[in-house]
Amino acid sequence: MLDHEFIVSSPGKVILHGEHAVVHGKVALAASLNLRTFLRIRCRKHGKVFLNLPNLGTHLNWELAALQSLTTAFPVDSDEPKSPSSDQITALKEFAGVVSGCADTKSLAVLAFLYLYLSIGAKYRHNRALPSLDIIAWSELPTGAGLGSSAAYSVSMAAALLMTYGAVDFPLQDEAESARWTAEEMNLINTWAFQGEKIIHGNPSGVDNAVGTWGGTLRYHAGKITSLERVPTLRILLTNTKVPRSTKLLVAGVKDKILKFPSILNPVLTSIDAISRECERVLKEVNQEPSSDSYSVLEELFDINQHHLNVLGVGHPSLDRLCQVTASHGLHSKLTGAGGGGCGITLLRPDVDPAVVGAAKQELKACGYECWETQIGAPGISLHTFSELKEEVQKVFQRFEDLNLSIEECEKAAAGEGDGF
Repeated sequence: MLDHEFIVSSPGKVILHGEHAVVHGKVALAASLNLRTFLRIRCRKHGKVFLNLPNLGTHLNWELAALQSLTTAFPVDSDEPKSPSSDQITALKEFAGVVSGCADTKSLAVLAFLYLYLSIGAKYRHNRALPSLDIIAWSELPTGAGLGSSAAYSVSMAAALLMTYGAVDFPLQDEAESARWTAEEMNLINTWAFQGEKIIHGNPSGVDNAVGTWGGTLRYHAGKITSLERVPTLRILLTNTKVPRSTKLLVAGVKDKILKFPSILNPVLTSIDAISRECERVLKEVNQEPSSDSYSVLEELFDINQHHLNVLGVGHPSLDRLCQVTASHGLHSKLTGAGGGGCGITLLRPDVDPAVVGAAKQELKACGYECWETQIGAPGISLHTFSELKEEVQKVFQRFEDLNLSIEECEKAAAGEGDGF
């Protein structure tokens, strides 16, 4: 594996319909978002592991000898991947210097990497030494916005490490620019990514990592996740209001409201469930025979669901403003995720005038929001060649390649091994 390089990417996610209602046993639809996390992993022979997370300002490296001391907490296990144990989490926190109870994004990303590196290694390295690696993960996704950024990171990390340890194949053929794995290997990637998500979120639903693995649109109902077949890719405008919110408090608030007004709000949940099911039906229809009428239905479903979510108490003035701005340009929007701020999505018809979208974006940015024209229904975890990557991603990877080489040269010089020092 020396000097071998793997480059993978995984998409973010949005909730099309079913936010909050899904907690109460209703159907939700989640779709992959074509804003991606890119990860490059290189097998080296410098006796270290470098982890660079530029979005988080995190640049760490560890000696293999130090990492080896953690392997006692990760015994060889031939069974299916298990949830992280409290002893393993404690050992990782002590090693990484993470204070107990600390839940900042940087610390959780580092702990998830260490867990996957050691636990996948325990299962697949077959008593071989831990590998020296250079890793960089960079994302187009904002963190903490409910867009599945942690799952995209976990899926990418799991796929890259499973290839490093030989647990899944390297499917990229000569002259191909990208590739994906077999269904069995994708299931394995998803299973390990779910363990990484447990490190970050404690008790995740599994939806985010499933979307990051499989891509497309997924149906979630009563704990069961199903990929929808033959669903079209849709253009959207994604808007981040940048208003922070607590998913936990919003979910609790909806629960309290339902308990207080069950005869009023249970029908709202039933209606949201019907919206999800109708959206599923129309998406299949759009894929078979695209029509203006189908897109009109999808737009109406956005409008109705947004009103329902406001009734449940998870709206916010920033989201109201988003919907007003886009409506003034003839576009239809709804919140996505927990609500209370965060992000909203605006459906863009295939024939929408680019000038209309541009004017809406300009007005939203004037509100202090951040916007992306993108797609939902994008491919899941994928393997890439360097030449296929966007120029922006190439530049990030090149910058950190130069940084790691500089660090190596300085260390060799300090040891008396460098030239000209």
